[in-house]
Amino acid sequence: MDSTVLTTKEAIKKLVDKVSAVKIPDNLGIKLQELFSQLEINSQNEETFWQNYYNASKYIDWIIAIPWFNETKDILDLRFAKEKLDQEHYGLETIKERILEYISVLSLQKNRNPNETIQAPIILFVGLVGTGKTTMAKSIANVMGRELVRIPFGGLGDAHYLRGYSRTRPDSEPGQIIKGLVNCKSRNPVILLDEIDRVADDALNTIMGVLVELLDPEQNGHFVDHYLDYPVDLSQVIFCATCNNTSRIATAVMDRLEIIQMPSYTDEEKEVIAKNYLLPKALKSTGLTSDDLKIGDNLWPQIVRPLGFDAGVRTLQRNIEGMCRKVAKVILEGKSRQVIVDESNVKTFLPQW
Repeated sequence: MDSTVLTTKEAIKKLVDKVSAVKIPDNLGIKLQELFSQLEINSQNEETFWQNYYNASKYIDWIIAIPWFNETKDILDLRFAKEKLDQEHYGLETIKERILEYISVLSLQKNRNPNETIQAPIILFVGLVGTGKTTMAKSIANVMGRELVRIPFGGLGDAHYLRGYSRTRPDSEPGQIIKGLVNCKSRNPVILLDEIDRVADDALNTIMGVLVELLDPEQNGHFVDHYLDYPVDLSQVIFCATCNNTSRIATAVMDRLEIIQMPSYTDEEKEVIAKNYLLPKALKSTGLTSDDLKIGDNLWPQIVRPLGFDAGVRTLQRNIEGMCRKVAKVILEGKSRQVIVDESNVKTFLPQW
């Protein structure tokens, strides 16, 4: 510990040097000077000093880790964005068009009004499980060259998870919003608020209150985490949210969101997705090639719908991945150099109930 090798004066100087080595907001620098002054006052009692020093050191480590001024440069190339979206998603043309429209607006605004802050639309993807809500949010980050921060809301029961605990608690830390900025080292990531309709009942109102502050352009420019006790500018963040339905989302939150409905996939769309997206990905992840596994064209309807209708493609993805694992085992055991799945052996490779 520092207390065994440093004097109190040296310990305080170490914290001052840490802060001096990075760029932080001016007002925050004044706030930290008050913290250093308080440590100097406490230095007369070493036992009290070292406990306060530990807490101050932890606080400063978080402060200097926050990307107050660091941001990634946006990729605002419509052709690149369209190619990337088409590469990652089949169909969904209306949704892709909305993303391209935003990139167009952002590009024009940055060229014509470079000093003006542009508020991004806050998108809520609504749809059933497996319809591509989360992956579409990831694609927005990819096409714009931004970092992605995903914050899961499923089962969330405490609003402090989002905005931290006060430093009066011994185990206090910043909330997930600040931790996300620190982890991605950028002040303008895409933050995905995943499954915001699945929070715990007893925390629903308080969590919705935090969401209002996060998603309101008038408020998120000075979001205050309880641990930091200092406003952080989130106005450059692109927020995306997902949910299965909107019935549990507060009206005040809905008013700040642009709703995009994710449609269910038809069987024909699923066949295209399975052949062109899911199968190549599954082959690669299992070490197979397209020569190792051949699937008869007449089998795809059975692969797409083994148990009846499913709105999304998650079950389809699991079935294809399971098929590839079974084929990998057959090849590794030396039973065959190539597997052709057809009507005669489909029950061996496709889950049956």
